[in-house]
Amino acid sequence: TFDNGKEFAGWRTIANQFDLNIYFAAVGAPNQRGLNENTNNLLRKDGLHHDLIMDQLSDEFVQAVASRRNHIPRKSLNYQTPLEAFV
Repeated sequence: TFDNGKEFAGWRTIANQFDLNIYFAAVGAPNQRGLNENTNNLLRKDGLHHDLIMDQLSDEFVQAVASRRNHIPRKSLNYQTPLEAFV
């Protein structure tokens, strides 16, 4: 589910290239994207604030954050970690 930000202006290209259905949350309704909002909050706690320039982060830092996130059980994955569910 996409929000209405300018970073999704090319949504049709993405949908066509990968044969995806794209859904948009209503304006001002972050509750429609709960998993995304929760993940963003967790990433901010890890030090990835929205104003960071991503290409200035070290690979080691990004890998450490990804590893932490992939070892957290998720209700949406029947309480498995993403690592368990997708590897």
